[in-house]
Order: sequence, then structure tokens, then C-alpha cells
Amino acid sequence: MAYEVGEKSQAWFERATRVIPGGVNSPARSFRAVGGDPPVVMARGMGPYFEDVDGRRYIDYLAAFGPLVLGHANSHVVQAIKDHVDEGTLWGTPAPKEIELAETLVASIEGLEQVRFTSTGTEAVMSAIRLARAFTGRPVVVKFEGAYHGHSDGMLVKAGSGASTVGTQDSLGVPWGVVKDVISLPYNDIAILEETLAKIGDQVACVLAEPIVGNMGIVPPKDGYLQQMKELTHKAGALLIFDEVITAYRFHYGSAASLLGVIPDLYALGKIIGGGLPAGAYGGRYDVMQYVSPLGGMFQAGTLAGNPLSSVAGLATLEVLQREDPYQRMAELAKILEENILEIAQEFDQPITINRVGSAFTVFFQENPVYDYTTAKMSDPVKFARFHRLMLERGIYLAPSRFEAWFVSAAHTRQEIDKTLEACRESFRELSRG
Repeated sequence: MAYEVGEKSQAWFERATRVIPGGVNSPARSFRAVGGDPPVVMARGMGPYFEDVDGRRYIDYLAAFGPLVLGHANSHVVQAIKDHVDEGTLWGTPAPKEIELAETLVASIEGLEQVRFTSTGTEAVMSAIRLARAFTGRPVVVKFEGAYHGHSDGMLVKAGSGASTVGTQDSLGVPWGVVKDVISLPYNDIAILEETLAKIGDQVACVLAEPIVGNMGIVPPKDGYLQQMKELTHKAGALLIFDEVITAYRFHYGSAASLLGVIPDLYALGKIIGGGLPAGAYGGRYDVMQYVSPLGGMFQAGTLAGNPLSSVAGLATLEVLQREDPYQRMAELAKILEENILEIAQEFDQPITINRVGSAFTVFFQENPVYDYTTAKMSDPVKFARFHRLMLERGIYLAPSRFEAWFVSAAHTRQEIDKTLEACRESFRELSRG
């Protein structure tokens, strides 16, 4: 029997559509790309599980699109929030916990000499770009097709993730004056980056990249690509910005940049550093950060930036990650999923490709390698939509987009992995029947 959203989910969604455009507060939450709305409305999260408003239980691989590296309602994080909430949630003044979180980030991320908090990853990227433009005195940003860097105007130029899922690479409402200063190039193609910087390098303020792309699916860089990117960027007199909103603290305790051996001039951070509450940050070289107001003329502010409660949750999350170091176990569980899903798909003659880095991976419904946005778009949307529905029917919650990742959290155990593989087998069997 095909999966049907429960009656209570439907009722809540109907209420939502009357007061929220499309019934969702992010298009990435919509189910339009995987068989139509309504989406499932969740009531609670517990460890590696969701429970929806109808009482159905799901193994969660969404992880809130990445930040829940410890799973839902981790006891240490929850207790830290409870212990602090009576002292207030927002002060609008400097606070010890934001300073402690800043110290923790600077100590654990190579090349992060100073940091400034924001409320979201979108704001972090937007601010880092503004800072690069202030420091260099240049207007142009070079980014890469299919990489999603938040929803600020300039970043919605050939963006991935939700923008791709709903069938629009660019957004209405973005003026030409913004778009003309953003150049979007194919990822993993060093020749076209070199050609572009040779032509207009003196106008480029920064090159912005995810060191490991996460929003056209997981796409790692080719060998030597990031090092060459940095060399070419610096040769042009521009700054290199790594968007590590997804990747920081996901693959080890620190940045993906340090794992890959290429340190940028600036970082944009988010997701995990908020411990499940809203948080973002940008930072990097000391000399560049001196341009930020009140020291310099690059203005950025935010009433909620570095708020005590998000800082407490972020600190508690990083404490657990440093103390328990769950990264190898998470990667091993993700590897078990990768290897077995490939075998099951082959058994039922379903061509797929899996890109995995550590505890995050993407299943592409195609047989060719995926190394950029063009190859990622070859993944069959119809098959993915059907697979998503079949897995949901069997109690496995995946992101409702073929361009997103599966995230294994520290809360997952071999028991959840085995249940997931059983669901995969049944789902691929159904797919093979046409």
C-alpha cells in the first residue's frame, strides 16, 4: 500500500497553508519534488528517531539538514539549555557564553584567528562576502554552480539544494545590479577558474566554495583542486572563502579545510555550532577581521547574534564531540550503509552512484560519477521521488530532495542501520517491479 500522510499531518498542513506561503517556512521542507504535499508534520525527535503528529516513528537521516550531529534532544545539550534558560534568553549585551564559544571555535579551527557571530549561515556568508569586498575594494564574487550559500540575493545565482529541487536555479526579485557581480562556474574544473581569473582577476573580491559540496548532493573535490583554487585566488589578489556551514565539525572536530590541507582566508560557519538552535559565524585572518565594525568600516550587526542560549547549546554540542569523538564510528556506520545500498541496488538492477565523505552521503539515481552540478542533475528525479516515498512508508525519513545528503548522527546504532538496509531492500524490490 502506498504511503499516505496521516490525518493529523494533513490537518496541520491545511492550517499552515492558510497562514504560511506554501505551508512551509522553507521550500526544502516541501514534498512537491517527491510526490506532492502534504509533508509529514513532526511532533518530536528522540536520538536517531522522529515521531510525527500521528504517532508514526521514523529513523531520521535528515538531521535538520545537518546540524543535529548528536541526534535529537541529546541529554547533555538539553540539560545545558535548561540550566541556562532561567537566566534569560537574550540580553543585547556581551555575554560570557558567546565569548567562550568564540574561543572554542578559534582554538579548534585552523586559520580562524577571530570570529564574529550571526544568527544564520545565510548571514554568515553574506557578511563574509561583504568583508572580502571591503578588504579588497573589488566587487566580483566567484562561486560554483549547484552550491547553495543561503538565500541572500547574490547567492541565488545557479544555486543548489531547495532552489534546484523546485525547478528554479535563480530567484525572482534579484536585481541585475546584484547578479552582474556574481560569476558561477562549474565545480571541480580548475581550467575554467584559471581562465576566469586570468581575464577579470583584478575585479574579483573573493572565490567562495564549499570545500566538500553538500547542496547538490555530497560532492568531494578532486585531488589538488582546492589547493590550485587557493593559489589562483591569491595570485589574483582575491580572498578564498570556505562555506563550512555544513562541513565544520561534521567529519572531525574542526573544519573540513584542515582535513583537506587547504586553509582559506575566511570561513562561514553555522548549523552544528548552534547545537540545534539558530547560529552562524564568519571569521578568519586577523588582518581581514580588523575591517569589521566597530574597528573598521565594514558594518554587520544582529540583535540575536551570539545570543546566550544558542551559545550554550553550541558549546554543549562541541563539548560532547570533543569528549566522545564519535566521528570514526559514524563514518563506519555510513560506510556500511553505502556498501550495502550499492549491493542491494545492483541485485535489483537499479543503477545508482553514491558519494560519501565520512558520515554524510548522497544516493544518486544514475550510474555515472558525480563531480559537479551537471552530473548531479542527471540523477533521476522520478526514481528518487518513488524511492523516497517507499522509504517513508517503511519508517525511514530522508530529505525530500535528490540534491541533499543522508546524515548519520552519533545517536545512530547498528540497529538503526540494519533496519534501514531492510527498508532499502524492500524499496529497491518495489522499484524493480516498475
